[in-house]
Amino acid sequence: MGKLTSKTIESLARTSAPGKTNDGDGLYFQVSKGGTTSWIFRYKLDGRSREMGLGPYPTVTLSEARQLAAHQRKILATGADPLATRDAEREAKREAERQAAARRTTFEELAGEYLQAHGSSWSDKWRKGWLRKLELYAFPIIGKLSTDTIQTEDVLNVLHPIWATKTRTADEVRGQIEQILDAAKSRRLREGDNPAQWRGHLDNLLSNVEKKKARQRQHFPAMHWRDLPKLMDTLAKNQGRDACAARLLILTGARSHMVRLAQWSEFDLAAGTWALPAERMKMRKPFVIPLPAQTIEMLQGMSRTNSPYLFPGQGISGVIHANAVRNLLHKLGHDEITRHGFRSTFRDWANECTHYPREICELALAHDERDQTEAAYSRSDFLEKRRALMEDWAAFCSNTQIAPGDALTPLALKLDSSVKR
Repeated sequence: MGKLTSKTIESLARTSAPGKTNDGDGLYFQVSKGGTTSWIFRYKLDGRSREMGLGPYPTVTLSEARQLAAHQRKILATGADPLATRDAEREAKREAERQAAARRTTFEELAGEYLQAHGSSWSDKWRKGWLRKLELYAFPIIGKLSTDTIQTEDVLNVLHPIWATKTRTADEVRGQIEQILDAAKSRRLREGDNPAQWRGHLDNLLSNVEKKKARQRQHFPAMHWRDLPKLMDTLAKNQGRDACAARLLILTGARSHMVRLAQWSEFDLAAGTWALPAERMKMRKPFVIPLPAQTIEMLQGMSRTNSPYLFPGQGISGVIHANAVRNLLHKLGHDEITRHGFRSTFRDWANECTHYPREICELALAHDERDQTEAAYSRSDFLEKRRALMEDWAAFCSNTQIAPGDALTPLALKLDSSVKR
């Protein structure tokens, strides 16, 4: 039979006789056993015969079927598989439609999903406070905006009214917006840089003076040093990453971000040091932290993965969540304690229980109080003196026999004179 005609097609359809009729160049008109009529395209690829449906008749006319078959022959001529190509195109279309629908997710909706995903480990008080700040300051301005449309100007519209008068709250709201938009990017709901990022972005647009004043006005809640050994004993019995991160934070006096982003390459366990590059330090100067034996033992017992980080995690950062340690403290009933507050705990202990010089205690926290002239002549980082201090600190942290009313003999009594003033 030669090329099909419309009359031939109609005649074949009326007979309802099962079979396939060739129109040429791989296009066939098919009548199934049930009388259903459709178009198929037959082709060979790598020596294998394949069939591809082109649609039902009469929805797809003879002319349209020939055009579809011609298109598939062009694909075949490139060496590609028409069936695989069609499947890929359909998947791409479904993905585009899904992304389009997802991008219509509002900031308020995504904030609710973020709270549901992370808030289960938070205290009830913290969950309510977290949401309340967004309800008061963010939702009225950006709550109904699609997450992919939020730009720097929108974030500034949230922050400007409260930056000068409620700076600390404003910075907390900024951090929340940054977290939520980071989550949106991880879910491929937006692209590009985060408009709520502080360093290198909003710090150029908002007064940093107000932020510093706000931090000076409010001290971080800290645990009393007498209560710390009990907490450390609890943490030592927990082998989770969050507990290990908390112990490293406390035993070294490091800042939270230093611990969270710690990499194995920074540690020399044989030498007992943790060397942080300048870009990871607040003052942008490299810093070496002496590691107490207790810390080295903990690190040696930690399992390693393919990640370069000590505390790997999911998400765009590749490390544990920013609030992981805080959430753990909340689970243990310490809602009022902050991660940064442990630096104050260490400093209070050093003041009250040791005779180490002030400059050694401050340098242990990466606070170099020497002026430029003094630093020019005294270039030592007092590593070994700091090592003695941190060993005593670790020994105290593991001493669960200390009762709240006990009096402590200053540890400086056992130090040599080189450590004293």
